[in-house]
Amino acid sequence: MADLATMRVLDLSQDWDIHTPGFALYEGPTVKWVKRLAFERAGGQWIGSTLHVGTHLDAPLHFQTNGKDIASIPLDTLVGPACVVDLTKLGVGDYGIYGPEHFEEWERRTGIRIERGDILIIHTGYHRHYPSDWATRCAAVEPDDTRYFIKHPGPTRAFAEWVLDRGIRWLAVDCGSADHPMNTVIRRVRPDLAAEAEQVLGQPLATLFPESDYQVMHVLLFPHGVIHVENAGGQIDEVLDQRVLVGCFPWRFKGGEAAFCRLVAFVEG
Repeated sequence: MADLATMRVLDLSQDWDIHTPGFALYEGPTVKWVKRLAFERAGGQWIGSTLHVGTHLDAPLHFQTNGKDIASIPLDTLVGPACVVDLTKLGVGDYGIYGPEHFEEWERRTGIRIERGDILIIHTGYHRHYPSDWATRCAAVEPDDTRYFIKHPGPTRAFAEWVLDRGIRWLAVDCGSADHPMNTVIRRVRPDLAAEAEQVLGQPLATLFPESDYQVMHVLLFPHGVIHVENAGGQIDEVLDQRVLVGCFPWRFKGGEAAFCRLVAFVEG
């Protein structure tokens, strides 16, 4: 049993405030005071937001009509051993594509095996481009929401299939989507940058990401209960290339297709 008295608790979540950007075509937060201490003897706030904003957990219901909602995901599924894979050392940059070979190379380099039932935390380093990454140490903070949401690396179907073959429990990514940005609606929203991505990748996007594979990390994995956290960050640089205990804590949202969450690592010593 883990002894929490001897552990550091690290927050792998990003700030959430009125400046927190939503994913493409999703509205960001509205926050306002509705009660003031001077007049009502208490302060009170009202918030309104779509759910795919800041560090959040997607439930199967997000992409599956009869999928589980947030409240139906057992807490013991959301807490467990995790491998934190640092892709920055493997040369994956703007618009880059990662696949099973990157994670198997990571295993060879670190001597850590990604076991069945493990949680997989993917560190691309792009969290340093998040508008308010409060704890980054991987490099100088370089806020750039265009680069953060539209140029981060991502996978193709081969990786999604590998995730299922390896028995990964769930994933987290330190960027705007678990899918490659050019395998999401962003490809249509920013055709100018889609053209740039084709130049960088040297192949037509329709070849790399055919319509049948659209948002494959959501469509293929969610029916198997393999979900993910997006927009991780915070103190993630303190747990790179390690096996740690991780927990994801959304609120008990009945009928929720996603939920804001706290992503936490528990580290010995």
